[in-house]
Order: sequence, then structure tokens, then C-alpha cells
Amino acid sequence: MAKTNPRLTKLIETLKARSREENVSIWRSVAERLERPTRRYAEVNISKINRHTSKNETVLVPGKVLGAGALDHPVTVAALSFTPSANDKITSAKGECTLIEELIEKKPSGKGVRIIQ
Repeated sequence: MAKTNPRLTKLIETLKARSREENVSIWRSVAERLERPTRRYAEVNISKINRHTSKNETVLVPGKVLGAGALDHPVTVAALSFTPSANDKITSAKGECTLIEELIEKKPSGKGVRIIQ
């Protein structure tokens, strides 16, 4: 079934186009994950991001970031959406919350971006 959310369909098209332009598979992989049914999107807690990242790393979550847990180092997190508590915890750890669309523009080659699911 086709996606009806205009933001999501535009994002998937952009990811696929950037994957072809830059010849990188990370954007294609994220697009394929976002084409899945919404109930299968990633929901990642702050505690998991804290465990699997190091200081100043860039992380992409193809879904929603939830606020359970604590973050003790700054990271840049790109996701489809954030809960208010997750946003607060990331910014209070001197990290940055960004949307996937913004990350594509900042790092078109996808270098240094880790996908967490």
C-alpha cells in the first residue's frame, strides 16, 4: 500500500535520488526501511543511543527516538520524529536533534553516519 503522508513520500524520493547521485547505499537502505509499514518503524530509546555511540558521533534512526534512559555524551541524532523528553535529554547533553531531511543536506555522502534501529 502506498504511503499517504506527503512529507514521508517526499523524504523517500529524496533518499533514493541522493543514493543514486552520490552512489552511496546508506540512503537507499534508510528509504527501504521507511517504505515498510509504520508499525515496523524503529523506536529507539535514549539509553540505546548512549550505549552504542561515542562522543560527537552522528546517528540516524529511521523512526522515532523515545526518552527512556540517560545520555552522558554529545551526539547528533537524526530521526523521523522525537518525543519531547528525548529532545530535552539530547540537547541537555549538548547534542543535536535534527530531522533526516536536514542530515541528507549536511552529509550528502553519508560518511560518518551510523544507523541505529
